[in-house]
Amino acid sequence: MTLKVGDRLPDATFKTMTADGPGEMTTSDLTSGKTVVLFGVPGAFTPTCHMNHLPGFVEHAETLKNKGVDEIAVVAVNDVFVMDAWQKASNTGNKITFLADTAAEFVEAAGLGLGPAPIFGHVRSQRFALIAKDGVVTFLAVEETPSEATRTGAAAILEALG
Repeated sequence: MTLKVGDRLPDATFKTMTADGPGEMTTSDLTSGKTVVLFGVPGAFTPTCHMNHLPGFVEHAETLKNKGVDEIAVVAVNDVFVMDAWQKASNTGNKITFLADTAAEFVEAAGLGLGPAPIFGHVRSQRFALIAKDGVVTFLAVEETPSEATRTGAAAILEALG
């Protein structure tokens, strides 16, 4: 069943890169007591994800935070080292939290898995964006065409925030 507005985000443990190496962050760690924008991408460094989807959130990070967003995070079914390399290559600083959903635990539990896609070889994430307040979804959009980032881009999130 696909996640919908009013649902609580599924419990999952993401991999993140810390100053001491790979670490973990749970859904609760990410969202507890916060307003969070979480967007999912099919893969780090893929053309739409790298050149279109992520840059909009980096560009509008301050505006999103001024509208009450405490944290902006991106999730992909990639390993923590790929997500760390993507963060560094994208020069995002601390504007975006990069979450590796290595085994697709989160996206599958949320009903947002894609595939297995022949180009990727296994299940990936659909392109989505959501707003969650204290872990409860208040806005969710999923792209019908994975190569587009219109319904799930930063502009759509800004509009949803009002």
